[in-house]
Order: sequence, then C-alpha cells, then structure tokens
Amino acid sequence: MAATAPMIPSNIADNSSVKTLAESSTLSSVPSHFAIANDSRASHCDSIPIIDFSLLVSDNPDHRAKGLRDLDNACREWGFFVLVNHGISESLLKDIVDVSLEYFELPEEDKRRYEANTVADPITSGTGSVITMANQKINLWRDFVTSYVHPKFHCPPKPHRLREVLVEYSEKTRSVVRKLLQAIGENLELEKGYIDEALKLNSCYQLYAAHYYPPCPQPDQAMGIPTHTDHGLLTLVVHNGVAGLQIQHNGEWFNTNSPQNSFLVNTADHLEIFSNGRYKSVTHRAVVNNEASRISVVMANGSAPDAIVGPAEPLVERDGRAYYRPLKFLEYVENKRSYQHLGKTILDSMKIQDDD
Repeated sequence: MAATAPMIPSNIADNSSVKTLAESSTLSSVPSHFAIANDSRASHCDSIPIIDFSLLVSDNPDHRAKGLRDLDNACREWGFFVLVNHGISESLLKDIVDVSLEYFELPEEDKRRYEANTVADPITSGTGSVITMANQKINLWRDFVTSYVHPKFHCPPKPHRLREVLVEYSEKTRSVVRKLLQAIGENLELEKGYIDEALKLNSCYQLYAAHYYPPCPQPDQAMGIPTHTDHGLLTLVVHNGVAGLQIQHNGEWFNTNSPQNSFLVNTADHLEIFSNGRYKSVTHRAVVNNEASRISVVMANGSAPDAIVGPAEPLVERDGRAYYRPLKFLEYVENKRSYQHLGKTILDSMKIQDDD
C-alpha cells in the first residue's frame, strides 16, 4: 500500500497560514492537502537579457537605439528581462520587501479579514490552491496578499507603514512601466501616443501582490505557484535575494537571477495580444526550498480595466489578419482567475485559428 501524506499537526488550525504551519516544530513532511509531486529542476543561463533603462531614456541617440534594440530582442526572444538603472531608489525597493514581510508577521485574525471571496475583492489574502487534472484540490506552499492600487488605491490598514510605502512604490513603478511601454510602441512602429490612447494608460490597472514562501520540508512534494502566464502587459518583481522564480524558454526551464536593485520583468498575456503575437507571454513558476524563506513583491501592470484589448490595428493591417480576439481587460482578468485547473490557459482560447 502506498504511503499517504501526513495531516496537519494537531496543534495547528486548519485555516492557519503556511508560515504558521512551516514554523511548527512537529512538521517533518508536507501535509496531504499540499502534497503534489513536481519536478523543479532548471538550468542556469548567462544569456537572460539585461535591459539598461538609462539607455531607453537617454538623450544620446546611439545609446537609445541600443536600448530599443535590446528591449525588442528581449520581448521577442525571451518574454523576460532583468531591468537595471531604472532610477528607483534601493531604499524604496528594500522598504517594499520589508513592509510586505511585516504583513505576513501579523496575527492570523488580521490576515483572515481578507480571505478571498470573489475576484472583485480589492484586497485578498490567503494561501491559494489549484485543481489538478484529476479534479483534486491542492493548496499552494505560500501565503499571499494582493491589493488593487490603480486606478483606485486600496491597501490593508496593517502594517501601518504599508500604505505610505506602497503609494510611493506604485507611483514610481507605474512611471517606469509607462516609459517601457512607450519604447515598446516605438519598437512596434506605432505612432507616438498610440499605445497610451489605445490602452487608456492614464487609468491603467495596477495590482500589488506579495508572496511569502516559507521553507518546505519536501520541496519536491509541494508547489509555490504552478506553471502559468500573467494577465496584463508587464509584470515587475523584486525579492529578498532568495531565488525561486523559473521561466520557460524554448521548452527548457531556467532559474532567474537578478543583481541588487534590479527588477525581474516579464511580458504578459495582453502584450502578446496587443502585439498580435510578436511578443510572447512568458511561462513561469515559483518553486520552494527547504532552507530559507523567500518573499517576492509583484507589481502587475495592465491597460485600463474598461479598455478593450485586441491586436493593435496597424499591426493587423501589416499582418493581414488578427491572431487574437479582443476582450475587455477586466473581463479577461476575471476569466483568467477562474482557470484554476493545471494545464489550461485562457490565452490559448483567445487565439484565432486558421479555420475560425
């Protein structure tokens, strides 16, 4: 008879955070409702693109041309890059990681206030789960908190300094993303201002998400976040120096590394749709380890919630057809969040097949 995974230790409540569970002195293996075998092997790669943001905003035409070429190649070939020299202070990056960690150290009752009920909830918190192809619910080995921060700002009241840090962080990252998108529009040979108007970027969607991955006694028997792509245009990630983000490139998995004071950036579903397939939404996952806690802070950036996002008309004319269906941004987000089954993707359903 096959051995069954253990249950939660008797001194831990069923709805406790993963952090509390991981810190239990009696925990020696993954409890049954977290247990799923996975292969997190990945290679190291020295050729993951590094984009120097200062070149993109340089007055030197040669420097800027190089920055644009590098960005175009990164979005076309990888859907992922490391962003350096972006102008956001190292102290602010440290603050957003530190204050996010403070959230996970709050008492359980404070965090339970935001247990997710619907995708429309402006603030959510919990552990999260996925449904396997065998229709089995599996909890993820992480705690999270999310908050919509633009066009309307929301924030948990605790920890008290989170609001102040998050307001500044969302503003600074939004500015960086806007400039990246303007450069992308230029690379796509769109008229100046086209991308801003078509996607209504003055009212752009921005979501803050912090993920806490405590050490796991059996990393090959639990998931941080399974294989997925992101909704939106560009996602920016910073972390506490503990690796865990893996990306898929040409069918192979790679570990990502980032120097201090840099962002990990991936292109997302709506950039693939808007570019009519020129840029690909990168597949990625978060893995866990048995040695150190990892915290990552994600800022997801999209069009305005009410914007209809489809392939840019000039690109459709150039290509002779649209390769993706248009859909209101917020409807896409809501539909994507309902895709909890492993192995299914809403992005595939948006592609127009030759025989459609």
